[in-house]
Amino acid sequence: MATKMRLQRHGSKKRPFYFIVVADARAPRDGKFIQKIGTYNPLTVPATIQLDRQKALDWLHKGAQPTDTVRRILSFKGVLFLKHLLRGVKLGLFDETTAMVKFQTWHEEHETLLKRRAEEHRNSVKSRRQQPLIKKVEKKEEPTSSEGLAEA
Repeated sequence: MATKMRLQRHGSKKRPFYFIVVADARAPRDGKFIQKIGTYNPLTVPATIQLDRQKALDWLHKGAQPTDTVRRILSFKGVLFLKHLLRGVKLGLFDETTAMVKFQTWHEEHETLLKRRAEEHRNSVKSRRQQPLIKKVEKKEEPTSSEGLAEA
């Protein structure tokens, strides 16, 4: 059976909310699934992603193929990087502790980057709020009658 890791849409009209599921490739989008491994809410800023990293990694090792969007989510959460590191361990390039140290350093850098982006977003939203919506137009001085005659 070919399995896919994909999004299953929930939520009302124009208010999407997705479950990240592992399902048979022949099953309909919102139909039967094998296992739910996370959620994705694109409406929040930044988008909220809850993912069981271990379940996702297990399904990748079993051969489940992620869709394009799920692949991006897995990459963002570091699951694909972890799979890459574990492949290096399996090939004997380095040991498992080295792989976990590499993953932890990547994860810490990624978290600090996300915090910095969120702070920049908050600051930009605050600066937009502080600027007045309506700008006052400066009045031009009208030429006096003697200046108007000199120009003509």
